[in-house]
Amino acid sequence: MEKHEHTKAVLNRMSRAIGHLTAVKKMVEEGRDCSEVLVQLSAVRAEITNVSKVILKDHIDHCIVDAVKANDETAIANLKGAIDKLL
Repeated sequence: MEKHEHTKAVLNRMSRAIGHLTAVKKMVEEGRDCSEVLVQLSAVRAEITNVSKVILKDHIDHCIVDAVKANDETAIANLKGAIDKLL
């Protein structure tokens, strides 16, 4: 990924997700209540979803706008493939 407007925000969000996931791993190792683990996993999933949205928006705003101007059908096809995998 090229440097985009929200690169710092993406990295910060990824760090939070990694922190949450590390905490979940520790909870499992400690034998914590399954309900608590599931709640924390939900937080990890939400953070990953939010990171994905920021990256997708940045990609559309920068790369895809340029690709459309250049009639770059490969970049558009790659975006469609990435969205299929994301969703």
